[in-house]
Amino acid sequence: MRNHGGDWRSYTEQYGQLPLDFSANISPLGTPQQVRKAALRALDRIDCYPDPYCRDLCDAIASALHIPPDWCLCGNGAADLLFRIALAVKPNTALIPVPTFSEYEAALQTVDCAVTHYALSERDDFVLSERFVAQITPEIDLVVLCSPNNPTGLTIPPERMRRIIERCRETSTLLVVDACFQEFLDDPEAHSLIPQLADNPHLLVIKAFTKLYAIPGLRLGYCLSANPALLERIHDMGQPWAVSVAAQEAGIAALKETEYVQNVRRIVREQREWLYSQLCALGLRVIPGEANYLLFQSRAGLAEALKKHGILIRCCADYAGLDETWYRTAVRTEEENTRLLTALREVIG
Repeated sequence: MRNHGGDWRSYTEQYGQLPLDFSANISPLGTPQQVRKAALRALDRIDCYPDPYCRDLCDAIASALHIPPDWCLCGNGAADLLFRIALAVKPNTALIPVPTFSEYEAALQTVDCAVTHYALSERDDFVLSERFVAQITPEIDLVVLCSPNNPTGLTIPPERMRRIIERCRETSTLLVVDACFQEFLDDPEAHSLIPQLADNPHLLVIKAFTKLYAIPGLRLGYCLSANPALLERIHDMGQPWAVSVAAQEAGIAALKETEYVQNVRRIVREQREWLYSQLCALGLRVIPGEANYLLFQSRAGLAEALKKHGILIRCCADYAGLDETWYRTAVRTEEENTRLLTALREVIG
């Protein structure tokens, strides 16, 4: 079993209570009430199969993003779409910068794809440099990028991303960009790839409702492309009814939560800056992330020590390019972040 954040079950089995969970990068404001109510109302229709094409939800996404509905495909979370993409495309070779989310490579392994790692430099704070563009050759069938990257929280500058998109077009390489944390940025529109879709049918953008609206238990993600035929192939690689009635209704309701999203961004921006400064004050090396989480370096064993204080953080030892001294913490509310820092001071000394 691969290691991921949010493993509250193992913690409760060991300690008999729920933890304060900084290991999963979920909105600190919790699920919006209208989203909860929409999911509950959907229970009146659980005697019906869900729409396998999520047509109402795709229409709502398309309206919000100003794109055609057939440019959208919904799935049972972003991870579901990653595995479907691998099965639909069956690439022979892929290029992935590391450290990054492990499910990219896990999905590609299901189709025996040869994955090449592009090592991000620890010395340069794991920034994806211009040198990466030259690594995209005609021999590479697929490139997977994450922006903001998980676990570093760093974005790819827009101009560099445009050059990567152009290079992939030149080499006939499919480019998959995971933008699941993009809505937590101070200025998401500056990094949006929606305007790039029309002229780049080789570009796939993955987004999710999971993190921003705090509904990981419902599982809801979507994929965007100006290549409907490719999306149809991706759709056919999964089970017909991948997205539940409750998840579809929750997604439609979530798209109306504009004030909630603004509040999330404000809190994340303020608390990220403060948490970053406090972690640095503890003598820790902290990567200046731009999303709702921070990557930092401390001594080995820190995650286990914090568990005794009722707190979960993500040990990043299983990320390619990192070891047991690297950790990721979510950015949460001021009260919760203060509890984290108090525990860190006690543990670190």
